[in-house]
Amino acid sequence: MAVSRVGMIGLGIMGSAMAANLLRAGFTVVGYDPLAACRRRHRKAGGITAGSARDVAGLAGVLITSLPSASALSQVVDEILLSGKSKRIVVETSTLPIPVKEAARKRLAAAGVTLLDCPLSGTGAQARTGDLAVYGSGQRAAFKKATPVLKGFSRSRYYLGAFGNGSKMKFAANLLVAIHNVSAAEAVVLARRSGLNPALAVEVLGDGAGSSRMLQVRGPMMARRAYRDATMKVEVWQKDMKIIGDFVKQLGSPAPLFSATKAVYNAAMAQGHARHDTAAVCAVLEKPGRKP
Repeated sequence: MAVSRVGMIGLGIMGSAMAANLLRAGFTVVGYDPLAACRRRHRKAGGITAGSARDVAGLAGVLITSLPSASALSQVVDEILLSGKSKRIVVETSTLPIPVKEAARKRLAAAGVTLLDCPLSGTGAQARTGDLAVYGSGQRAAFKKATPVLKGFSRSRYYLGAFGNGSKMKFAANLLVAIHNVSAAEAVVLARRSGLNPALAVEVLGDGAGSSRMLQVRGPMMARRAYRDATMKVEVWQKDMKIIGDFVKQLGSPAPLFSATKAVYNAAMAQGHARHDTAAVCAVLEKPGRKP
Protein backbone atom coordinates (compact mmCIF):
# COMPACT_ATOMS: atom_id res chain seq x y z
CA MET A 1 0.00 0.00 0.00
CA ALA A 2 1.39 3.38 -1.01
CA VAL A 3 2.27 5.92 1.67
CA SER A 4 0.11 9.04 1.38
CA ARG A 5 0.41 10.53 4.88
CA VAL A 6 3.78 11.44 6.35
CA GLY A 7 4.67 12.68 9.82
CA MET A 8 7.29 15.42 10.21
CA ILE A 9 8.73 15.96 13.69
CA GLY A 10 10.88 19.07 13.74
CA LEU A 11 9.84 21.98 11.51
CA GLY A 12 12.97 24.11 11.64
CA ILE A 13 15.06 25.17 8.65
CA MET A 14 15.45 21.65 7.24
CA GLY A 15 12.22 20.10 8.48
CA SER A 16 10.00 22.87 7.16
CA ALA A 17 11.68 22.71 3.75
CA MET A 18 11.22 18.93 3.55
CA ALA A 19 7.60 19.25 4.63
CA ALA A 20 6.91 21.90 1.99
CA ASN A 21 8.36 19.71 -0.75
CA LEU A 22 6.38 16.70 0.42
CA LEU A 23 3.20 18.78 0.32
CA ARG A 24 4.02 19.86 -3.24
CA ALA A 25 4.61 16.21 -4.12
CA GLY A 26 1.05 15.39 -3.06
CA PHE A 27 1.61 13.93 0.42
CA THR A 28 -0.48 14.84 3.43
CA VAL A 29 2.04 16.03 6.03
CA VAL A 30 1.22 15.99 9.73
CA GLY A 31 3.82 18.10 11.50
CA TYR A 32 4.91 19.00 15.00
CA ASP A 33 7.47 21.39 16.43
CA PRO A 34 7.66 22.78 19.99
CA LEU A 35 7.82 26.30 18.54
CA ALA A 36 4.41 27.77 17.73
CA ALA A 37 5.87 29.89 14.90
CA CYS A 38 7.08 26.76 13.16
CA ARG A 39 3.68 25.12 13.50
CA ARG A 40 1.97 28.23 12.09
CA ARG A 41 4.34 28.22 9.11
CA HIS A 42 3.52 24.57 8.47
CA ARG A 43 -0.23 25.24 8.53
CA LYS A 44 0.23 28.20 6.19
CA ALA A 45 2.06 25.92 3.74
CA GLY A 46 -0.91 23.55 3.72
CA GLY A 47 0.17 21.01 6.32
CA ILE A 48 -1.70 19.60 9.30
CA THR A 49 -0.31 20.39 12.74
CA ALA A 50 -0.36 18.01 15.68
CA GLY A 51 -0.15 18.82 19.37
CA SER A 52 2.85 16.57 20.04
CA ALA A 53 5.24 14.07 18.53
CA ARG A 54 3.07 11.41 20.14
CA ASP A 55 0.09 12.63 18.11
CA VAL A 56 2.14 12.57 14.90
CA ALA A 57 3.07 8.94 15.55
CA GLY A 58 -0.59 8.14 15.99
CA LEU A 59 -1.52 9.64 12.63
CA ALA A 60 1.23 8.55 10.21
CA GLY A 61 3.01 5.29 9.43
CA VAL A 62 6.20 6.93 8.14
CA LEU A 63 7.72 9.62 10.34
CA ILE A 64 10.64 11.92 9.55
CA THR A 65 12.62 13.47 12.38
CA SER A 66 14.77 16.59 11.94
CA LEU A 67 16.10 17.43 15.39
CA PRO A 68 18.73 19.71 16.94
CA SER A 69 20.17 17.49 19.66
CA ALA A 70 20.51 14.08 21.27
CA SER A 71 18.13 15.10 24.05
CA ALA A 72 15.51 16.08 21.48
CA LEU A 73 15.75 12.64 19.86
CA SER A 74 15.38 10.95 23.24
CA GLN A 75 12.26 12.99 23.98
CA VAL A 76 10.76 12.18 20.59
CA VAL A 77 11.42 8.47 21.12
CA ASP A 78 9.59 8.74 24.46
CA GLU A 79 6.61 10.31 22.69
CA ILE A 80 6.55 7.71 19.91
CA LEU A 81 6.59 4.92 22.50
CA LEU A 82 3.76 6.60 24.42
CA SER A 83 1.66 6.56 21.25
CA GLY A 84 1.46 2.77 21.57
CA LYS A 85 1.77 2.43 17.80
CA SER A 86 3.93 -0.28 16.25
CA LYS A 87 4.84 -0.96 12.62
CA ARG A 88 6.04 2.62 12.22
CA ILE A 89 9.10 3.63 10.20
CA VAL A 90 11.06 6.57 11.59
CA VAL A 91 13.45 8.23 9.13
CA GLU A 92 15.97 9.98 11.36
CA THR A 93 17.69 12.75 9.34
CA SER A 94 19.56 14.64 12.07
CA THR A 95 23.33 14.81 12.50
CA LEU A 96 23.94 13.11 15.85
CA PRO A 97 26.50 10.70 17.35
CA ILE A 98 25.98 7.12 16.18
CA PRO A 99 25.67 5.69 19.73
CA VAL A 100 22.80 8.13 20.36
CA LYS A 101 20.95 6.92 17.28
CA GLU A 102 21.73 3.28 18.07
CA ALA A 103 20.23 3.66 21.54
CA ALA A 104 17.10 5.17 19.98
CA ARG A 105 16.93 2.35 17.43
CA LYS A 106 17.01 -0.32 20.15
CA ARG A 107 14.32 1.36 22.24
CA LEU A 108 11.99 1.70 19.26
CA ALA A 109 12.71 -1.80 17.95
CA ALA A 110 11.51 -3.27 21.27
CA ALA A 111 8.11 -1.69 20.52
CA GLY A 112 7.99 -2.84 16.89
CA VAL A 113 9.08 0.52 15.43
CA THR A 114 11.90 0.66 12.85
CA LEU A 115 14.39 3.52 13.00
CA LEU A 116 16.43 4.31 9.90
CA ASP A 117 19.62 6.36 10.05
CA CYS A 118 19.22 8.75 7.10
CA PRO A 119 21.17 12.00 7.47
CA LEU A 120 21.06 14.51 4.63
CA SER A 121 23.67 16.27 2.55
CA GLY A 122 22.65 19.83 1.70
CA THR A 123 21.99 23.25 3.19
CA GLY A 124 18.66 24.75 4.15
CA ALA A 125 18.60 26.64 0.86
CA GLN A 126 19.17 23.39 -1.02
CA ALA A 127 16.46 21.71 1.04
CA ARG A 128 13.95 24.32 -0.14
CA THR A 129 14.51 23.26 -3.76
CA GLY A 130 14.75 19.52 -3.04
CA ASP A 131 18.49 19.54 -3.75
CA LEU A 132 19.32 17.03 -1.01
CA ALA A 133 21.09 13.68 -0.96
CA VAL A 134 19.88 11.07 1.51
CA TYR A 135 22.47 8.81 3.13
CA GLY A 136 20.29 5.88 4.16
CA SER A 137 21.20 2.99 6.44
CA GLY A 138 19.40 0.40 8.50
CA GLN A 139 16.78 -2.19 7.63
CA ARG A 140 16.71 -2.49 3.83
CA ALA A 141 13.02 -3.39 3.56
CA ALA A 142 12.05 -0.32 5.61
CA PHE A 143 14.29 1.91 3.50
CA LYS A 144 12.64 0.57 0.36
CA LYS A 145 9.18 1.26 1.78
CA ALA A 146 10.19 4.80 2.74
CA THR A 147 11.86 5.57 -0.59
CA PRO A 148 8.75 7.12 -2.24
CA VAL A 149 8.63 9.56 0.68
CA LEU A 150 12.35 10.30 0.39
CA LYS A 151 11.88 11.04 -3.29
CA GLY A 152 9.39 13.72 -2.31
CA PHE A 153 12.09 15.95 -0.84
CA SER A 154 15.45 14.83 -2.28
CA ARG A 155 17.30 14.59 -5.58
CA SER A 156 19.22 11.40 -4.75
CA ARG A 157 19.06 8.56 -2.26
CA TYR A 158 21.82 6.13 -1.32
CA TYR A 159 21.34 2.93 0.65
CA LEU A 160 24.61 2.36 2.52
CA GLY A 161 23.91 -0.84 4.44
CA ALA A 162 24.08 -1.40 8.18
CA PHE A 163 22.55 1.10 10.60
CA GLY A 164 25.04 3.91 11.29
CA ASN A 165 26.69 3.86 7.87
CA GLY A 166 24.55 6.80 6.85
CA SER A 167 25.97 8.87 9.70
CA LYS A 168 29.51 7.78 8.91
CA MET A 169 29.06 9.06 5.35
CA LYS A 170 27.49 12.27 6.68
CA PHE A 171 30.50 12.89 8.93
CA ALA A 172 32.82 12.57 5.94
CA ALA A 173 30.58 14.88 3.91
CA ASN A 174 30.42 17.51 6.64
CA LEU A 175 34.17 17.36 7.12
CA LEU A 176 34.42 18.45 3.48
CA VAL A 177 31.74 21.10 3.98
CA ALA A 178 33.67 22.60 6.91
CA ILE A 179 36.82 22.85 4.82
CA HIS A 180 35.21 23.96 1.55
CA ASN A 181 33.18 26.66 3.30
CA VAL A 182 36.31 28.27 4.76
CA SER A 183 38.26 27.84 1.52
CA ALA A 184 35.43 29.55 -0.39
CA ALA A 185 35.63 32.45 2.06
CA GLU A 186 39.40 32.70 1.58
CA ALA A 187 38.93 32.91 -2.19
CA VAL A 188 36.21 35.59 -1.92
CA VAL A 189 38.33 37.69 0.44
CA LEU A 190 41.33 37.37 -1.87
CA ALA A 191 39.27 38.37 -4.90
CA ARG A 192 37.79 41.39 -3.09
CA ARG A 193 41.18 42.58 -1.80
CA SER A 194 42.72 42.22 -5.24
CA GLY A 195 40.14 44.59 -6.68
CA LEU A 196 37.94 42.01 -8.41
CA ASN A 197 34.17 42.19 -8.23
CA PRO A 198 33.44 39.45 -5.63
CA ALA A 199 30.12 38.46 -7.22
CA LEU A 200 31.81 38.05 -10.59
CA ALA A 201 34.63 36.13 -8.96
CA VAL A 202 32.16 33.68 -7.41
CA GLU A 203 30.53 33.13 -10.80
CA VAL A 204 33.81 32.62 -12.64
CA LEU A 205 35.48 30.49 -9.96
CA GLY A 206 32.32 28.41 -9.70
CA ASP A 207 32.78 27.42 -13.33
CA GLY A 208 36.39 26.34 -12.91
CA ALA A 209 38.50 23.54 -11.49
CA GLY A 210 38.53 25.12 -8.04
CA SER A 211 34.76 25.08 -7.64
CA SER A 212 32.84 23.42 -4.83
CA ARG A 213 29.20 23.23 -3.82
CA MET A 214 30.00 25.52 -0.90
CA LEU A 215 31.44 28.13 -3.25
CA GLN A 216 28.34 27.85 -5.43
CA VAL A 217 25.83 27.88 -2.55
CA ARG A 218 27.50 30.21 -0.04
CA GLY A 219 29.79 32.22 -2.30
CA PRO A 220 26.98 34.61 -3.34
CA MET A 221 26.20 35.27 0.35
CA MET A 222 29.87 35.99 0.99
CA ALA A 223 30.06 38.30 -2.01
CA ARG A 224 27.07 40.30 -0.69
CA ARG A 225 28.19 40.05 2.95
CA ALA A 226 24.65 38.82 3.63
CA TYR A 227 24.65 36.28 6.46
CA ARG A 228 21.38 36.80 8.33
CA ASP A 229 19.18 34.49 6.23
CA ALA A 230 20.74 31.37 7.73
CA THR A 231 20.54 28.02 5.99
CA MET A 232 22.82 26.59 8.71
CA LYS A 233 23.43 28.66 11.82
CA VAL A 234 26.98 28.86 13.15
CA GLU A 235 25.79 27.85 16.63
CA VAL A 236 24.14 24.71 15.23
CA TRP A 237 27.18 23.95 13.09
CA GLN A 238 29.31 23.89 16.25
CA LYS A 239 27.37 20.78 17.28
CA ASP A 240 28.23 19.10 13.97
CA MET A 241 31.89 20.14 14.27
CA LYS A 242 32.15 18.48 17.68
CA ILE A 243 30.51 15.27 16.49
CA ILE A 244 32.88 15.03 13.52
CA GLY A 245 35.89 15.92 15.64
CA ASP A 246 35.05 13.22 18.18
CA PHE A 247 34.54 10.65 15.41
CA VAL A 248 37.86 11.54 13.78
CA LYS A 249 39.62 11.29 17.13
CA GLN A 250 37.97 7.95 17.90
CA LEU A 251 39.32 6.47 14.65
CA GLY A 252 42.69 8.20 14.82
CA SER A 253 42.14 9.46 11.28
CA PRO A 254 44.28 12.42 10.14
CA ALA A 255 42.28 15.61 9.55
CA PRO A 256 44.67 18.59 9.59
CA LEU A 257 42.54 20.78 7.33
CA PHE A 258 39.37 20.12 9.29
CA SER A 259 41.22 20.90 12.52
CA ALA A 260 42.45 24.19 11.05
CA THR A 261 38.90 25.34 10.32
CA LYS A 262 37.76 25.00 13.95
CA ALA A 263 39.43 28.26 14.97
CA VAL A 264 37.61 30.16 12.21
CA TYR A 265 34.18 28.86 13.26
CA ASN A 266 35.02 29.56 16.92
CA ALA A 267 35.94 33.12 15.95
CA ALA A 268 32.60 33.48 14.14
CA MET A 269 30.86 32.57 17.41
CA ALA A 270 32.99 35.01 19.38
CA GLN A 271 32.34 37.84 16.91
CA GLY A 272 28.56 37.68 17.20
CA HIS A 273 27.69 35.43 14.25
CA ALA A 274 26.16 32.58 16.28
CA ARG A 275 22.76 32.91 14.61
CA HIS A 276 24.10 33.87 11.21
CA ASP A 277 24.76 31.49 8.33
CA THR A 278 28.09 29.68 8.37
CA ALA A 279 29.00 31.79 5.32
CA ALA A 280 29.85 34.36 8.01
CA VAL A 281 33.32 32.80 8.25
CA CYS A 282 33.99 35.20 5.39
CA ALA A 283 33.36 38.12 7.75
CA VAL A 284 35.86 36.59 10.20
CA LEU A 285 38.55 36.40 7.53
CA GLU A 286 37.83 39.98 6.46
CA LYS A 287 38.14 41.32 10.00
CA PRO A 288 41.39 43.32 10.34
CA GLY A 289 43.96 41.79 12.62
CA ARG A 290 42.02 38.56 13.10
CA LYS A 291 43.83 35.78 14.97
CA PRO A 292 41.58 32.73 14.66
